Amino acid sequence: MLGIVDFALCGVAAMAAGTVNALAGGGTLISFPTMTAVGIPSVAANVTNTVALCPGMFGGIMAQRRDLTGQRRRLLLTVPIGIVGGIVGGVLLINTGERSFRALVPYLILVATLLLAAQGRLRAWLIRQHGHQHRPPGPSNVSAPVGLAAIYGGYFGAGLGVILLATLGLVLDDSLTRLNALKQTIALSVNLSAAIYFAFSGKVVWPVALVMAACALIGGSLGGRLAGRVHPATLRTIIVVLGVIIAVVYLVK
Repeated sequence: MLGIVDFALCGVAAMAAGTVNALAGGGTLISFPTMTAVGIPSVAANVTNTVALCPGMFGGIMAQRRDLTGQRRRLLLTVPIGIVGGIVGGVLLINTGERSFRALVPYLILVATLLLAAQGRLRAWLIRQHGHQHRPPGPSNVSAPVGLAAIYGGYFGAGLGVILLATLGLVLDDSLTRLNALKQTIALSVNLSAAIYFAFSGKVVWPVALVMAACALIGGSLGGRLAGRVHPATLRTIIVVLGVIIAVVYLVK
């Protein structure tokens, strides 16, 4: 039986996670361990966390909506992929559990972080590989990696933002702030579709989810406003450092 202190801890963790998700992704690293620490079983915590953090992501998108201007084509392509991938990942989680997947999480996050750190050189290499074009590959090349990331996000989600931002940075020529806004929208489509599926799974701890959802909305709005004011190089450094921390934490668990 959860007490007031437990609810308060989950609420604070959700606010912090909403802020982190708006900035770089990886907020699950804060909220998920907090939920398990107060006694919520891991699968139920994972499912509840996905449901609870969706409002925070929406808040982040609203705060960064100006950075989505001119990205309609990208949204029309990637959001449906995110929805399908989120549902697939959710089905896999409910039917297979999380133990084997959690063993892979630190390696996936670390690879995504390294890709983001080497974004400039890798982008130049991709341009050379595509017939020496004068612009990076088009949005259609994002489909497969975004789909795989969406399945990952629906299944667990820690570091989804890092993986998405690394992918988008490699194949789209745009500022990191605008790509961050696009990443936020895709991540929301992944988590919202998985959350809707989880809502009918019988595993959501609804009292905790409601408290965390309200707090995540506040945190997401705060993080979204901050992301728009942070210099791209600074934001990239924050994301890379966060990705390494996430990977190390999961490796030593």
